[in-house]
Amino acid sequence: MFDTDVFIVGAGPAGLAASIAARRQGLRVMLVDRAQPPIDKACGEGLMPDSRAAAERLGLSIPSSSGFLFAGIRFVAGANSAAAPFPEGAGLGIRRTMLSSMMVAAAERAGVDMAWGAPASIKSEGRVRLGSSIVRTRWVVGADGPQSGVRRWAALDTVRRESRRVAFRRHFRVTPWSRMMEIHWGDERQFYVTPVSANEICLVLIARDVRRRIDAALPMFPQLAERLSGASPSSEERGAPASTRRLRRVTRGSVALIGDASGTVDPITGEGLCLAFQQAESLAAAMASGNLAVYEQEHRALGRRPVFMADMMLTLDRWPAIRGRAVRAMSRRPNLFRDLLALHVGHVGFARIAASVAMLGWGIAMQ
Repeated sequence: MFDTDVFIVGAGPAGLAASIAARRQGLRVMLVDRAQPPIDKACGEGLMPDSRAAAERLGLSIPSSSGFLFAGIRFVAGANSAAAPFPEGAGLGIRRTMLSSMMVAAAERAGVDMAWGAPASIKSEGRVRLGSSIVRTRWVVGADGPQSGVRRWAALDTVRRESRRVAFRRHFRVTPWSRMMEIHWGDERQFYVTPVSANEICLVLIARDVRRRIDAALPMFPQLAERLSGASPSSEERGAPASTRRLRRVTRGSVALIGDASGTVDPITGEGLCLAFQQAESLAAAMASGNLAVYEQEHRALGRRPVFMADMMLTLDRWPAIRGRAVRAMSRRPNLFRDLLALHVGHVGFARIAASVAMLGWGIAMQ
């Protein structure tokens, strides 16, 4: 009855991960994208330890030599800073184009059929137009980003909650000054610094004001500006939406959404790729069993921890007084930041660190 089992629209990391996971379940997969690989996107380019573990479960091996290993996270707020190592493993800074190329190669080895530079549109349930041809498919997966056309066709655009920001990314040729990923906090904006090689860093500005670009915002962060003084840019500035968006549903009939098409978490968490890899594993199993309701439930559960962390970090963004007190408290009690980082990367559950969260709140209140 079908030309393929799974037709995936969008070949970013989410679409590629879904194609690899579906092939591992024995499903026939066709993957299409209007662009040509490697596909780039403005992002922080950091794989947290849980992201690397999720990739490994998909059979996707990303060697350390492809990027720069970082040991933990550092918050910088004016004269105050707090740092903690990851509880297990290391993060990996890797250029998005490098990751795209590696995932395309993995999908090819898995036997995914690919169509590049090809427009696709859903004609009806189980029928997709690809160029001048009609493809009959059991499942359609929308991995086509925040402005997903698949989502609109399936009438899955209803939003449960949403907050919007914008991000701009640029690379600089400079030796990384730290083996930490750094978040530099300012009023309603942050700079996110990820080392991606021994002589290059990825710099991302996340802000609420779309008019504020990297060059204009950098002087407001003197410590970071001094680090980059004399460093030459190695890429053009790119922008992208940066939001937390939760949809009411991510499946309807034979259509499922994944990655940014299925909702987003503010990029300050660094958890977008991890979520996409975890969703891919869940979605592939659900399609293989013929029951997308399982994916609907698991998708909601997978997003709870990242959304909680995004809410907490965006509170620091909105309230400078709380932010300053929180960073000072974590600097004075390093175990507080260590415990929060363990929660952030899924190493422990909230119940395990409830006392630390209470202690942080106490430290903020007593200053």
